[in-house]
Amino acid sequence: MAERIDGKQAAEEVVAKVKAAASDLIAEAGVTPGLAVVIVGEDHASQVYVSSKSKKAKECGFFSDQHTLPEDTSEPDLLALIDKLNADDRVHGILVQLPLPGHIDSGKVIQAIAPEKDVDGFHFVNVGKLGTGEIDTAFVPCTPAGSMLLVEKIRGRDLSGLTAVVIGRSNLVGRPVAQLLLRADCTVTITHSRTRDLPGLCRQADIVVVAIGKQEFVRGDWIKPGATVIDVGINRIPTADGKSKLVGDAAFAEILPVAGHLSPVPGGVGPMTVACLMFNTLQAARRAAGLKVVSA
Repeated sequence: MAERIDGKQAAEEVVAKVKAAASDLIAEAGVTPGLAVVIVGEDHASQVYVSSKSKKAKECGFFSDQHTLPEDTSEPDLLALIDKLNADDRVHGILVQLPLPGHIDSGKVIQAIAPEKDVDGFHFVNVGKLGTGEIDTAFVPCTPAGSMLLVEKIRGRDLSGLTAVVIGRSNLVGRPVAQLLLRADCTVTITHSRTRDLPGLCRQADIVVVAIGKQEFVRGDWIKPGATVIDVGINRIPTADGKSKLVGDAAFAEILPVAGHLSPVPGGVGPMTVACLMFNTLQAARRAAGLKVVSA
């Protein structure tokens, strides 16, 4: 029977370190980490995410700057706000909540964020640094970073000799998490919708990270006994009582008797994503103050 990975507890440990380091930074350098969160439109899920991020920033002792803009905000107006935040010394991290309305080019907006304030890790400069192994000066996207911290909590930082299968090749999760696994000396296979014999590949893996966006896609008989399974998927499905519930991309009930460790949905990677956003913001503030980064 697999051990359920407690993402909430792991996230609390990261946040505790961030709080302590932020307090030290304020006392020693007079610098308060600042996070600006920008949301355009009234999407309920996005509103909830933004609220949780702003709340967590305040909990960490950060300067929290939230900008809620109407749905019809123009692209030039949004870019002007980004320019303003780039120039604001109180703001060390800028996060633009996605998705943006269809009339705004999300890529253009993300690339307008100064790389040193891109705490989401989506700017091409940070993507390039991650891809070439320059992680110490990059911002790693929060969901891959959180996933990797969960793997390290179980398997340690040195993954030499272990094999990993990453299911999904998106720029947001699949590719970055594969780079992190490679950096830890893991042997990595990136799979996707065109991969042949995906179940067979998974059965050879010591670590499986699934981020494909399909509910309960990975089945129990795909998993090597004792493997570590990190489920990044979030899918809302209807229930018999007319309500709904969240499930992951892995068939939790089927995998639980086979795997060694399994992250649940919810309560697994999700809390780690917010915690890593706080960690990245702290790092941005330390770099801005000319100080070395700290370890998560």
